[in-house]
Amino acid sequence: MEVLAIVLPFLLLGVGVLFIAFSGGPSEAREAYMTQGNRIFRLAVPVVYVIGGLLVPALIVANRGAAAGGTDSLASESLSMDEETGKSLFTERCGSCHNLDATNSRGVTGPDLDEVGMMSPKRVVAAIELGGTGEKRMPAGIFMGKDAEDVALYVAKVAGK
Repeated sequence: MEVLAIVLPFLLLGVGVLFIAFSGGPSEAREAYMTQGNRIFRLAVPVVYVIGGLLVPALIVANRGAAAGGTDSLASESLSMDEETGKSLFTERCGSCHNLDATNSRGVTGPDLDEVGMMSPKRVVAAIELGGTGEKRMPAGIFMGKDAEDVALYVAKVAGK
């Protein structure tokens, strides 16, 4: 559906450009449309553009859930209070560096957490405590105690899904 929402406006625009080009320019196209075209053609063009003008925004609105953050496979899953806290903390402090589809984070400095591999809460807590892999690319101890555990629970649940 997303592809249709992207392709349809360009397709309609292309048909309009071709009509104008083969008619000999904008003024000739307008005259051909108003005088030489048969009644079906004069009705079909506005109908196609009105339907396109309504269909494209409708497709965008219908698919806005995935764009707002969260992948389709995670949209129906509910989170515990600890995982909700972990999600908000991750978004606040980690999303600017790490890519994580579930939060719609598009960071480029840190690793893409959806592609790192199997994530366990223990592995995430260790990375938070060490500052990633210990290479000082990530601040060590960015979260402490319960906050680190909440972020780890959330990341382990959603990474790569």
